[in-house]
Amino acid sequence: MDLLALADFNLVARHGGFGRAARAAGRPKATLSRRVSELEAGLDVRLFERGARMLKLTEEGRALHERTGALLTELNETAAAIASGGHTPRGRLRISAPLLFSQIAMGKLAAGFAARFPEVRLEVTTEDRPVDMIEEGYDLVIRVNPEPDESLVGRAFLHDRLVVVASPSVARPTDGVAAPAVVRESLGQTAVWKVKTPNGASRIAVEPVLSVSSMIMNRDAVRAGAGAGRLPISLVSHDLATGTLVHWGDIDGPDIALWALYPSRRLLSARVSAFLEFLKSAFPTGDPGELAAFIGK
Repeated sequence: MDLLALADFNLVARHGGFGRAARAAGRPKATLSRRVSELEAGLDVRLFERGARMLKLTEEGRALHERTGALLTELNETAAAIASGGHTPRGRLRISAPLLFSQIAMGKLAAGFAARFPEVRLEVTTEDRPVDMIEEGYDLVIRVNPEPDESLVGRAFLHDRLVVVASPSVARPTDGVAAPAVVRESLGQTAVWKVKTPNGASRIAVEPVLSVSSMIMNRDAVRAGAGAGRLPISLVSHDLATGTLVHWGDIDGPDIALWALYPSRRLLSARVSAFLEFLKSAFPTGDPGELAAFIGK
């Protein structure tokens, strides 16, 4: 495949037309049109639907643009870094991060990273859904306890654990009595939370009285005395230290691990390496206390 023709195709696709692409690159429109036509002929497939006033990617053209655009950008950045004799992170860095981590830490992290690496154009998207990094053009994703994926590699950079907490105004239940609870699932009948305490394993009966869709809302409702809640220790450490909330026990189950992941088949760019090192410097040991200290109150 002619890489120059492929680069011209991505230029036109990115700008949405031959005229706009020609003006942006300072290249003749006729040259771009010819190169794209040669690429279509070589692939024996139509990449654009050409109308009188519009230019639209075909399904094949969209797939080619999504799969090659980021790779060509990475090749150009690598060549530029080698030519300049250095490896200064530069270019666009797209990151997908989960909702809670974005709310409590990602803004501060992103600001610090942008200040340290001004030549990187950082874009952070908040979402909890699984994403296809290649198809959607992400350089790195942050996920909680991700499922194994042979196409991705990465590292766990933070650990947390769930605890049961409540306002001092909410009495811890005795045997046969259920305490009110704030939950993230649908309201239902009395449930039992298995916890670990200094005195051993225990079971806490709770009756869900309020359902919310985020951990921040859950914490705020628990603070207000609506009921007990299961929350990350990093999110309530300050409340426990000041007595705003009371610790009823640790949830009996696996810890929470936050992973930074990237495609295994892609060369690790300088900007991704820089962000991974930035995460490591922000959370050297990765324990919950570091995250609690980072987010403050």
